[in-house]
Amino acid sequence: MLSSATIHSSLASSHLLLRRQPIHSSSILCLCSAADDHVPAASGDGLQPLPRKHNYKPTSQTQTPLSPEDKVRILELSLVAKRTPQFPGSIFVQSPGDADVASSLPPINTLFAGDVVDEDMLMRAVDIRRNVTTEIFREALMKKGKFGIRYATNLVSSLADFIDYVMIEAAAMKRLPEFSHSSFNLRAKTVIQESEVVPLIRWLKHNSQSYIRIGKLISMTKGNLKSIRLLAEWLNSVRVRGEFLGSVMLRAGDNIFKRSLEELDEIVEYLESKGVRSEWMGYVISRCPGLLCCSMEELRTRVAFYVDMDMNDHDFGTMVFDCPKALGFLTLEEMTQKVNYLKEFGLNNEEVGKLLAFKPELMCCSIEERWKPLVKYLYYLGISRMGMRKILVVKPMVFCIDLESNIVQKVRFFQDMGIRNDAIGKMLVKFPPLLTYSLLKKIRPVVIFLMTRAGVTQTDITKVIALAPELLGCSISKKLEVNMKYFLSLGISIQQLGAMIADFPMLLRYNMDVLRPKYQYLRRTMVRPLLDVIEFPRFFSYSLEGRIIPRHKILVENRINFKLHHMLASTDEEFERKVAAAVDRRIRFESSVKARTISGSLLRTCSEVVPRDSESPDCSNITTESSYSGSEESISPSLTESTI
Repeated sequence: MLSSATIHSSLASSHLLLRRQPIHSSSILCLCSAADDHVPAASGDGLQPLPRKHNYKPTSQTQTPLSPEDKVRILELSLVAKRTPQFPGSIFVQSPGDADVASSLPPINTLFAGDVVDEDMLMRAVDIRRNVTTEIFREALMKKGKFGIRYATNLVSSLADFIDYVMIEAAAMKRLPEFSHSSFNLRAKTVIQESEVVPLIRWLKHNSQSYIRIGKLISMTKGNLKSIRLLAEWLNSVRVRGEFLGSVMLRAGDNIFKRSLEELDEIVEYLESKGVRSEWMGYVISRCPGLLCCSMEELRTRVAFYVDMDMNDHDFGTMVFDCPKALGFLTLEEMTQKVNYLKEFGLNNEEVGKLLAFKPELMCCSIEERWKPLVKYLYYLGISRMGMRKILVVKPMVFCIDLESNIVQKVRFFQDMGIRNDAIGKMLVKFPPLLTYSLLKKIRPVVIFLMTRAGVTQTDITKVIALAPELLGCSISKKLEVNMKYFLSLGISIQQLGAMIADFPMLLRYNMDVLRPKYQYLRRTMVRPLLDVIEFPRFFSYSLEGRIIPRHKILVENRINFKLHHMLASTDEEFERKVAAAVDRRIRFESSVKARTISGSLLRTCSEVVPRDSESPDCSNITTESSYSGSEESISPSLTESTI
């Protein structure tokens, strides 16, 4: 039989529990009936009935089961982490820190006693415990880590996996003898402190890592936080910069934390032996962290794939530096497919190796999404397979750029100018870098310059671009405008310059060191007028020492003269035939002139020697012969001098 003190204690406990819960009629009935189970009947034992007090319920009411809301409320009160705010004079117990909370709250297992386990209630208990762990972790970040409340809140929101790890470890510590009687809060704080997660977070933040990246890194380790610092220190030793540490560890995958430092050192040493310099290693790993997860057998197979294409160590090292993904991003099957596709353009194994060493980004392009649509479009422009081969070899970047947003827009621009598709195809084969230039910043401004400032008419602009697409790659301020001003300074008008460019578009591409000596030689030594250059602007395309000066000397020595076109625009054999024919014509002309001069002189001599009244034929004949022989000797020297 219970004493009066026991009864009063039960009632007091019921009263305290009422203070912790909202006032529900069912809860009051339940708690009161639970207290009255220990109270004997007033009659029979001589005990006086207890006086009625405030909030007491009659003991005659039957006990009702707890509602789901009441169970949730009890869970929250049992698992709450800290005291909730209370107004002055409050009589409700709100946290486990209160002195009498143990007597006011029933054990949590009584919520499930005698009933089927409610999974929703269990999940609710786990969620409450997770929230408690989150609050404890946030408090540790703000107090020990000196983080602001906003940063701590954002960081905790990205550490859901680590929160669960702390919660599970804290629950497991209950089995240890030294923590068997400790609270969950103490155990959770112990787990956080022993993991040294707060100093690690401060170190990662100091190395420019965002809270999202920090959360992902900590979640990847699955509690082995020391592996993060060890791996980060190793990455620093191979010249990986601080801002790339987090991205390298995240992109490398989960296996990176399971690899030993000896295995990582072996990978680095092998790459250095194949031509990758040590000062490049940090850049290579930052661009392709997947290399650190490759086994040595797989890495040797990948390296042999490129070495078998006659790629030496120097080319292999520069290829890996330019595009590390070409080595460690694709599978061996994908790499083989792309090499076989490149060979379909007529390239052999060695040529493909040189091409990949020059532009390894080709290995990162998709065959179905990029190469096949481009080949089909180039075929539509009339470009043959050999033309595509030239584009691939000269400017492989064309096979790496987007078709719709880049190449198609430029082709449409040329079509709008009036250039035919077959001419566009020839332009691309002649000058493949044209497809890599910006339409708005490079191609269109050059066309506008030629039409507005260089004097090229609208009818000639298509001819100029089709014949010399290289002009579209020249700088306006450093090349085109400088040449234009030089020709205008010679006395050439803008209209004449436009006609010269239409006749010879490459005129604007020559350097001033090439143009000026040729023009000076033309005007000062050859003594030719400016009109000759206007009529034949290709004069500037010929070598001064190799063709202009030697052929000019030949003309002077043979006392003949050609127009610039006949003088320069012919092979050496044709030029020799032209010179021989011109010399022959000159000799015949000089002979005819000499004969006419002699005959005229003889006639004048005869008229002076023979008297008018002389009719003797013998005398006239003798005089004529003697005068003829003497006149030939005296006239010939003067004729020669006049001819020279």
